Amino acid sequence: MRGKLIIFCAPSGTGKSTIINYLMGLELNLHFSISTTTRAPRGEEKNGVEYFFISPEEFRSHIQNDDFVEYEEVYTDRFYGTLKSQVESQLEAGQNVVFDVDVNGGMRIKKHYGNQALSIFIMPPSIQTLRNRLENRGTDAPEVIDQRIARAEYEISQADNFDCQVVNDDLETAKKQVFEIISKFLKD
Repeated sequence: MRGKLIIFCAPSGTGKSTIINYLMGLELNLHFSISTTTRAPRGEEKNGVEYFFISPEEFRSHIQNDDFVEYEEVYTDRFYGTLKSQVESQLEAGQNVVFDVDVNGGMRIKKHYGNQALSIFIMPPSIQTLRNRLENRGTDAPEVIDQRIARAEYEISQADNFDCQVVNDDLETAKKQVFEIISKFLKD
C-alpha cells in the first residue's frame, strides 16, 4: 500500500520537534523524508541516511531538471531540498513520509501532492508565550530571538494555508490532537 505525506511547519520554539519525535515512536509507520544538501556531513552523518550530500553544481542541475518538490538556498551555495524521486521511493515502499520544513517548503509540498499530503501547522498560544519560551531556553542572544519572533510572525500569517492548526498551549494535549488528526488521515 502506498504511503502518505505528513508536513509539519511551525515557528521555532513551538514544540514541533518534540511532537514529531513523540509521533515517530508510535505505530504510524512514519519515516522522515531524506533531504538533499550541499553542506558537508557533520559528525557521524552518513550519505543517504540523514541527508544526501551533493555539490552545489549537482544541486543546480537538479533544479534545472525540476527534480525537487521543494528547495531553498539558505546561504550562497548552501542548498537544502527534497528530491521528488526520493519521496516517490519512500511512498512506493509504503512509508508515511514526514516533513519538518519551513512554511514555504510546506506549502510547495502540499501543492505538489494535494490530498496525498496532510499539512499541519503547530501554533504557539501567543507571540509573547513564544518569546518567553525562546528566552527561557537560554540558547539565543536577544537579537537572534528578535529575528526568530519576526520570522514567527510571518510564518503564523501563513497558517491558514495549512490543512489544520494545532495550538501547543499544553504539550500533552497538542500531542494527542496531532496523533488523532494523523490517525484519521492515514485511515481515510
